[in-house]
Amino acid sequence: MSDIMHIDQFIRTMEQIAPSNLAEEYDEGRIGLVVEGTREIGRVVCALDVTPRVVEAAISSGADMLVVHHTPLWHPVTRIEGRCAKLLRLLLSTETNVYVMHSNFDRAAGGINDALASMLELNNVEQMTMGVVGTCLITLDEIVRRLGGGVRIFGPLQNLEKLAVVGGSGFDPELIDEAACLEADAFLSSELKHSVALSSPLPLIESTHYALESPGMRQLSIRMGWEFIPDPPRMVTYQ
Repeated sequence: MSDIMHIDQFIRTMEQIAPSNLAEEYDEGRIGLVVEGTREIGRVVCALDVTPRVVEAAISSGADMLVVHHTPLWHPVTRIEGRCAKLLRLLLSTETNVYVMHSNFDRAAGGINDALASMLELNNVEQMTMGVVGTCLITLDEIVRRLGGGVRIFGPLQNLEKLAVVGGSGFDPELIDEAACLEADAFLSSELKHSVALSSPLPLIESTHYALESPGMRQLSIRMGWEFIPDPPRMVTYQ
């Protein structure tokens, strides 16, 4: 974004992409402009999370606005110290805005779940309460490759003609049942609980939160002409 845009105009543009009325109740007060900085927006960068590495990269690039999926202020702030203090000190001292698009962007057209479905080449896509189901045109091995590894499978997965996907932490029993009613052969999400795995009517494919949601933010940055700042978790797999 090379042209200067007033913050109010920027917010209106973001609302068109991911209207706040699409958000879950738990996101009330946690989406939109969560850190206010300069009123004139020139350079915008995009990331999944507000991590120290992302903030430092955003500031180094001269960004006026950092757009993310996850708010850095999930819990009410009653004391500013530690990691929170460091992040806010950096952001406020440089007047860097932070704008959050969370569950509203999960549901928005072209958002987190649509981008994930596109990356995995799902066809004939149907919307679920959260997430989507579609015909799977690639193999399980190719799905694992595109997700970047670190995938675990729970339950016997004999065929994969139709796949349900929910970006982020989406292993909700009601969503899994909904996917089963839509004749999905498996359900892909992250952060699986043991009790959910035991009671699932479908085979479950578990990837990482970052692998499932960063494609949506990366795709948004391409659409808007922003820079995407990657910051995947550092993982080591032992055999």
